[in-house]
Amino acid sequence: MGLLVQEKDIVVPGEEVADGMDYLPSTGTYRDKEKVVSNRLGLVQINGRAIKIVPLTGRYLPKVGDTIIGKVVDVMMSGWRIDTNSAYTAMLSLAEASSDFIPKNANLTKYYGIGDYISCKISNVTSQMLIDISMRGPGLRKLTGGRIISVLPTKVPRIIGTQGSMVSMIKQATNTRIMVGQNGIVHISGDRIEDELLTIKTIRMVEENSHITGLTDMISKFLEEQTRGK
Repeated sequence: MGLLVQEKDIVVPGEEVADGMDYLPSTGTYRDKEKVVSNRLGLVQINGRAIKIVPLTGRYLPKVGDTIIGKVVDVMMSGWRIDTNSAYTAMLSLAEASSDFIPKNANLTKYYGIGDYISCKISNVTSQMLIDISMRGPGLRKLTGGRIISVLPTKVPRIIGTQGSMVSMIKQATNTRIMVGQNGIVHISGDRIEDELLTIKTIRMVEENSHITGLTDMISKFLEEQTRGK
């Protein structure tokens, strides 16, 4: 009776994670008589009596309030259509595209053209998954230069770290600027190509080893070795 797995164990669909009524099914689990069973591939997360499975894979699901990095895929009369790295595109209207006034007859490609990346905030998501975004806010802007990479959206919290600890450590060690979108798109810019490439390598290492205990120490040691003598 009790827990059949430990925190951060990797489980597969159909795997029993607890026996008895002491533990409650949460996201990614369900009850089957006396058992709590996983319904996805993921990491075990225990919060009090509730057992949750955090997926190892899966596409981003847009949520109001998320700051994301989107890609302009269409320019229309009324605004821009944005790829959100999910199954759904978003709309950026003229009113939400800038703190400055944009006249209706303006050439909108002068502001954002197809292929441009922008940092933006999701302002509305309807039940039909029609998504509105805004660029009216601090740090929301067109992203120029640097490099864009994609990571699994489920790994974003690990890449950012507790109160931004992981991403801050990487920025400091590599002397780069990093913006991580909740949708798994990351913008990296530095003064040297070598610094940008090291940043990408480090982020990939965090992504691949996100389930490991002691990850922060491992990344710290790796960065120390890579930047020694700089």
